[in-house]
Amino acid sequence: MQSPLFSYTEQQSQDRYTVQNPQLLRVALTGHDDVLARKGAMVAYQGLMDFDGEYQNQNQRTARARTGEGLDLMRCSGQGTVYLANLAQYIHVVDVDQDGLTVDSAYVLALDSTLHTEVIAVDSQYGISGSGKYQLNISGRGQVALMTSGQPLMLQVTPDKYVNVDADAVVAWSSSLRVQMQAQTHSSNIRRRRGNTGEGWELNFLGQGFALVQPSEVMPPQNAQIGQGAAAQFGVGQHGAHGQNQNNAWN
Repeated sequence: MQSPLFSYTEQQSQDRYTVQNPQLLRVALTGHDDVLARKGAMVAYQGLMDFDGEYQNQNQRTARARTGEGLDLMRCSGQGTVYLANLAQYIHVVDVDQDGLTVDSAYVLALDSTLHTEVIAVDSQYGISGSGKYQLNISGRGQVALMTSGQPLMLQVTPDKYVNVDADAVVAWSSSLRVQMQAQTHSSNIRRRRGNTGEGWELNFLGQGFALVQPSEVMPPQNAQIGQGAAAQFGVGQHGAHGQNQNNAWN
């Protein structure tokens, strides 16, 4: 049999994470360190592999119930190669160092099991309950695979150049940055999109680091069913900016 499809062979690499193509991740496991991946993200594997649901402790379950932010993970272990993908999103591997990484959990495909995750809050400048943004802080040393809708933009933040980003388009940023949520509108209309421009909440970044932005304000398709039927969580949580915008759309 002959076909141009035979040009799409697996990438040979000694690296733990290899972007097989822009929308497919290859992870090599040696039997020592496990990888935590988004539930239902496995599309193929080779070798002796095990896939188990990842336990969530009480603090993680409480934070997930209160904020809507968190990770639904499976533990991949064994010796071999596993291929991961999610909704044909573009995949990017990031090294996490001592500075840490803050990310919207909807855009995490996989991460080293040695990394630590914690839900944090980004407060609104107006202090209105329910108008903040909840994010996931990843710390330690290791790698994480992020997803974006389309090719992203990496913005450098310096002490003399702060950056404003749409709260529904931001994917991740350096945890060392100072962050504030804001809306360029009158406080009486703060819960609505800004006038008739279609723009709403922004994140303001100051300090030294980076902010990663995707060319989309949500991950399409919304409310997609993945894996064992678990609904994908998009945006910034039901108590955050994206949740507020969705709620207002129905009201």
